Amino acid sequence: MNKKIRVLIVDDSPLIRDILTEGLSQDPEIEVVGGAGDPFAATEKIKELKPDVLTLDVEMPKMNGLEFLKRFMPQHPLPVVMVSSYTEKGKTITMEALEAGAVDFVPKRNLNSDTGMGTIIEEITEKVKAAALADVSHWKNKKNLVEDRLENSRALDVASKKVVAIGASTGGPEAIRRVLFRLPANMPGVLVVVHMPEDYTQMFAERLNEYCALEVREARTGDVIKRGVALIAPGGRQLAVSKTRTDYQVYCLKGEKVSGHCPSVDFMMNSVAENFGAAAVGVMLTGMGNDGAKGMLAMRNAGARTIAQDQETSVVFGMPKIAYDTGAAEKLVAIDDIPPTVIQLLTHPTAHL
Repeated sequence: MNKKIRVLIVDDSPLIRDILTEGLSQDPEIEVVGGAGDPFAATEKIKELKPDVLTLDVEMPKMNGLEFLKRFMPQHPLPVVMVSSYTEKGKTITMEALEAGAVDFVPKRNLNSDTGMGTIIEEITEKVKAAALADVSHWKNKKNLVEDRLENSRALDVASKKVVAIGASTGGPEAIRRVLFRLPANMPGVLVVVHMPEDYTQMFAERLNEYCALEVREARTGDVIKRGVALIAPGGRQLAVSKTRTDYQVYCLKGEKVSGHCPSVDFMMNSVAENFGAAAVGVMLTGMGNDGAKGMLAMRNAGARTIAQDQETSVVFGMPKIAYDTGAAEKLVAIDDIPPTVIQLLTHPTAHL
């Protein structure tokens, strides 16, 4: 029998701890080994129980989840799933927690209904299992982002009508941040799909926009794909591309999940393949599952160049591995080498990798 995933639940509410314990324990692959009401108690429990995964409440007394992560992760990296309150403050802390090392998060909403609680239990169970596969060792004594932002290149002028399509899931927010941070302001248009709930993608885009040379914003129907702008697919919407007489625009569509997700990397990359053909570069970043492999293969078959994040720098080597193993991604590339590789493929479409 396979070893169960050992989970420690950190939440100041005894009721929530009990609900999460009961819900997670229903899964035969998970064992809840304990609970803690604050980060100080959690520190002792971690040493004693040696859990594989931590679920961590965002807002707690004495020290919030973010402060705990900032203190704890550099010394004792551990996969963490945040349980986020559905408030503006809670969302902000959640975004900062992802930057500080949390693998993923679950919004704490609809707690007053059986249906809502059932949905949360299902979601947190799935994300705990993904987190158990995560490699967070790179957070030990973590250094800041690579500081050498790539400078504007006149060579990119020839690529102004192209597009860069990026997909990510578990561990994706940090990976996307590291890639977009280094890209120059005169990049061709960038499209990004990350598996993130509605109401969080806008805040994610706003935070990226604060320190990227590119203009980063949540996509809206009718937005033109253009140089210097990165568009983040809104949570709960599929991102599609359409060619007009003068440009390319995006459409944000309410629809069914594709490959288990909305937004879906497959949906976006298939649309890019149909509309841009060879005038595109596809990038698959860290993530659980197989979303994006088929869409990226369609891109490659249409003449686009494609790469995926390597195992050593991925939090979860799921989506990149499947993309590479199925022939959708041409090569595996370390996270900090992805920006210059993308620029190389934009400016020299026939370059050998």
